[in-house]
Amino acid sequence: MSRDTADAGSTLARWRCIAAWYTLWSSTIGKKAIMAATGLLLIGFNIAHAFGSLKLFLGEAEFNAYAHWLRTMASPPLAHGQALWMARAALLAAVTLHIVTAVQLTVQSYLARPTRYRRHAMIQATLSSRTMHWGGLAILGFVIFHLLHFTWGQVGFPPGQYTESVYRNVVRGFSVWYASLIYLAALAALGFHIRHGVWSMFQTLGFVGARRECLYLGVSLAVALGVVLGYAAVPVAVLLGIVR
Repeated sequence: MSRDTADAGSTLARWRCIAAWYTLWSSTIGKKAIMAATGLLLIGFNIAHAFGSLKLFLGEAEFNAYAHWLRTMASPPLAHGQALWMARAALLAAVTLHIVTAVQLTVQSYLARPTRYRRHAMIQATLSSRTMHWGGLAILGFVIFHLLHFTWGQVGFPPGQYTESVYRNVVRGFSVWYASLIYLAALAALGFHIRHGVWSMFQTLGFVGARRECLYLGVSLAVALGVVLGYAAVPVAVLLGIVR
């Protein structure tokens, strides 16, 4: 095979790959699959993040060591903090895809039925499913607050009390009552979002069947409760003086 023929074959393969991704992106099924895949990634991150936050109960040295490890993981060969920024970039991409596909699916659903129903009958609709859109907006706003709060220390801290100790920052940050209240309110939205998201993921990926319905409901509820309780334990413990 000549070099020109190999290059032509490689170019054709790339175009076929691009066409396949475009077909996936433009179809409703493809958008739902993308939402399910990005949702799975984000749920995995929340499980890991909630588990890591519980290390606060092990004491200041242990928690600060964990925070230091996050910045030095995979080093070498990666530079200090590089793996963490790569993870952040992947999360940002997943969040962006998740939001864009959610908006597109909502618009498609609205355009498919431009005339609104005179009466709405909630058939097999749960609180989780009815609050997905508003809950998603609430979570997005909370993520921005979270970055301003703990990542950059711009809000929710008494003046001059943002330090190099991650443990001290968490304790002082949650000692501000309104900051903890915002977190707990956001966790309610997150719990509903995860509960319905996990259930929808099972449906989208083809794991259906009446015999397994109770199992899927149980798994979705367990994941949501696990994440919410894992996150909530920290601000509650700080407010009650259990962690100081």
